[in-house]
Amino acid sequence: MSADTPFVTLSGVSKAFAGVKVLKDVSFDVRAGEVHALLGENGAGKSTLIKILSGLYTPDGGTITVDGRQMKLTSPRDATAAGIATVYQELLLFPELSVAENIFLGHYPRTSSGAIDWSAVRSRARDLLDQLDTRELDVDTKVLTLSVAQRQRVEIAKALSRDAKILIMDEPTASLVEADVQRLMGIVRQLRERGVGIVYVSHRLPEIFALADRVTVLRDGAHVATRDIGEVDERQLVSLMVGRPIDSLFPKVEAAIGDTVLQVDGLNRGRQVRDISFSLRKGEILGIAGLVGSGRTELALTLFGMTPATSGTVVLDGKPVAIRSPRQARDLGIAYVPEDRGLQGLVKPMAIRKNISMATIDRLSSGIFIRAAQEARRATEAVKRLGVRCRSIGQPVGELSGGNQQKVVIAKWLETSPKVLILDEPTRGVDVGAKAEIHTIMGELVRQGVAILMISSELPEVLGMSDRVLVMAGGRIMEELSREEATPERVGAAMTAHKEAA
Repeated sequence: MSADTPFVTLSGVSKAFAGVKVLKDVSFDVRAGEVHALLGENGAGKSTLIKILSGLYTPDGGTITVDGRQMKLTSPRDATAAGIATVYQELLLFPELSVAENIFLGHYPRTSSGAIDWSAVRSRARDLLDQLDTRELDVDTKVLTLSVAQRQRVEIAKALSRDAKILIMDEPTASLVEADVQRLMGIVRQLRERGVGIVYVSHRLPEIFALADRVTVLRDGAHVATRDIGEVDERQLVSLMVGRPIDSLFPKVEAAIGDTVLQVDGLNRGRQVRDISFSLRKGEILGIAGLVGSGRTELALTLFGMTPATSGTVVLDGKPVAIRSPRQARDLGIAYVPEDRGLQGLVKPMAIRKNISMATIDRLSSGIFIRAAQEARRATEAVKRLGVRCRSIGQPVGELSGGNQQKVVIAKWLETSPKVLILDEPTRGVDVGAKAEIHTIMGELVRQGVAILMISSELPEVLGMSDRVLVMAGGRIMEELSREEATPERVGAAMTAHKEAA
């Protein structure tokens, strides 16, 4: 097989659920030794396509060819036998089993008598991890003790243990810190050099341009384009994904910046919040940049009363306040959209309207009874105002895309009519279209006079959306920069200044 001959080809594949077509005559292929990025907004059909490749879904129409032979992949076992393995965003490992046991689960090496050859299990697991430059892992360690990045490498070793020719990676960096992202990208390049074909699904365009050889874009269940990565730029990819030109992912609006609404002086909480002082004005977006562990989220939790300050002062609208609980923060006009919407922001099995009313349920109640009509009216208005795409306000919020889930979390806290809105990673894990929509919502809020404190690990987002930037390291504010002063170089230098601060 030549280098240009696809190892796996999907031709004219279609899939429908309950009469709704989610894939429409889609064609896609992967070559050995290439990284083929699969892009599209949430709901574009990416997940359905990779589940068809993984054998979880059977297509309603079309053909699948693997290594020159037409095949039917009716189960994950069929896909594995064909040389296709998948590393999902939600890692599928058994936490109580060891690293080696997880890698070879279902196909343990055996002795001549048929017993599991534990010596071979350990030695082969060790060899696979060494190939991935993961020599620090003990193969006898239980998976439950590992970090997300380490578990991910175990998943990749597990795929290689079955001699995978194609590896599908679904949002592999969504939960990783930057150092682990760089290490994973190195592993992807190493696998490509060994001839493994990679299907790489990610919302993060810089990763796509750093890794991909080709890119395919889906939109509304249909194939839009397949291009060599050198033929497109970021603007063109965004336009292909959303079906319209986007002049900027960061639609910064000019808003009238008013009086100081929040003044913080000498705030302390343990080693993560140390002598923090800053001001925040009405109609302003104050960005906070910093590496993981710099104290950004800890500062947000302290301001919101989840981990109350041990010393320092907070002045809100000219009045000193001591914030000891989230309820008190809410009543004072402070709202907090957490970085992990799935665990901290939503109750996924519950309806959209219940999630939206959650932060103000006491205001919608008469005794033990909830005013359901008022709850439904306010939820309907919020869904319309923020552009939440859903069947109805009764739909479980867990069925929504990541971007729409994030809008529901924002809607929940906007119901409290906040003066100060803390947004912690407001666009993490959402597609480019939803990202631009959330940025537009932020612009509308500051025009209304809301003061926004925005924490983000994406430096372009901080630079693109902020009026001023605070840079944190080692629990301290290292530098305060105006929009004009906040260059990538200057912010980056301040972010790494924690050694000097210590």
